[in-house]
Amino acid sequence: MLSLESISSPARKTLGKVAYSKIREEIITLNFKPGQMLSESEIGSVLGVSRTPIREAFLMLVQEGLLEILPQRGARVALISEKRYAENMFVRESLEISALKLVAKNWKSDDLRYKESEQKAVELIGKQQSAALKGDHIEFLQYDELFHSVFLELVENETLVTVVSQMKAHLNRVRYLEFNKPNHMENVVSEHQGIFNAITSNNEEKTEELLRRHFYKKEGLPKVIKMFPDYFTD
Repeated sequence: MLSLESISSPARKTLGKVAYSKIREEIITLNFKPGQMLSESEIGSVLGVSRTPIREAFLMLVQEGLLEILPQRGARVALISEKRYAENMFVRESLEISALKLVAKNWKSDDLRYKESEQKAVELIGKQQSAALKGDHIEFLQYDELFHSVFLELVENETLVTVVSQMKAHLNRVRYLEFNKPNHMENVVSEHQGIFNAITSNNEEKTEELLRRHFYKKEGLPKVIKMFPDYFTD
């Protein structure tokens, strides 16, 4: 949860940007739930900063669509928009499939750079398995993000990485809700193993097939909405 230690960083960031990063994390991990009202003064007190950087953070979160300002009431965590979720999923799927197919095409097992990426991916799959056994959703999703990043970074396209990262903010709120479904984490680990095998075998067609299956769960979103109807809006 929020704490002064969590924003203490040697990085040269403004307090507003650091507060933004922390509040954003709390929203994405559902510690701040969709529809919950947030108080500038209360969050500022917890973080040990004035209301000014909190207000700056709130404005950035509003621009990102994760927070909304209600006249005479204050700031509220935005409900999860089905429309925005679908739009972001389309963008992420389109970009990441194209990127990882390119990685599969260019994969060279004897190249040091690819060897290092392969080692990282294997380690992350192992860490995901451990997190799944512990039932640690937050740790699991962190390793999930890193697994995808290992391959995206091989494309060497900063714009691609930035856009995909932005798309995930809205997608990941749904993903945290999905963890309530039985065997969800174990299924994701199995899918990652298959994607890894396809990429490292230079199999572009299989990589695309598995990624589309990995991203698209026909019954996924409706089931989550049924479980948490108060968290969603059209």
